[in-house]
Order: sequence, then C-alpha cells, then structure tokens
Amino acid sequence: QVQLVESGGGLAQTGGSLRLSCAASGTNFNDLDMAWYRQNQGQQRQLVASITRSGAPRYLDSVKGRFTISRDGAKNTVDLEMSNLKPGDTDVYFCNAYHIGWRTMHWGRGTQVTVAS
Repeated sequence: QVQLVESGGGLAQTGGSLRLSCAASGTNFNDLDMAWYRQNQGQQRQLVASITRSGAPRYLDSVKGRFTISRDGAKNTVDLEMSNLKPGDTDVYFCNAYHIGWRTMHWGRGTQVTVAS
C-alpha cells in the first residue's frame, strides 16, 4: 500500500511563494508517476502538475511559469514550488501517485494553501 504524506502549504500573500512536499512510502518510488491536484469545496479535483518516473513534467496552463514540480528519488519525495501566487490558487492541494505495476491510484490527505489578496 502506498502512503503519501504532504507537508508545507499555509498562508501566503499575493505574489508570494510556498513549497509543498510529499513523501511516498510503501513501494519502490521508481514505480510511481507523481502529481499534485487541487480542489475547492464542491469542485472537481484539478490536475495542477505531474511528473513521470523519468522526470518529465506537465502543468496546468494557469500555473505554467509560476509552479515547478520536481522529484527526488533518494528522498522519495515530490515537491511543488509555487511562486507569484494568486488568490485563485487558494485550494486544498493533494499529492497523487499512480503505481504503474499495480495500476492503482493513491492520494494524500491534502494540505491547505491560502493566498491573501
């Protein structure tokens, strides 16, 4: 079973920065494609950024140039560096992992990001 534990998040001012980190355990990290999603109350979860096992990143158009996703195979972590934050980035952010062998998707509990205007 894959466990994902998020850290980081909190309150930032418009134009500020925050860093989210997600630690994965329970399997070989190299078997996981990783991603960050976000969700507002009552809304569908939205894919913010993803990174494959080989390190190829993809981003939601609205965060391109502001957010950077990275993974560290030595630490089994995936980070989301967020800069030039906007009030519209306010959401609960969830770490996500897809296990390529088991074909299963796993979620962290989420961490709140609030951007004050």
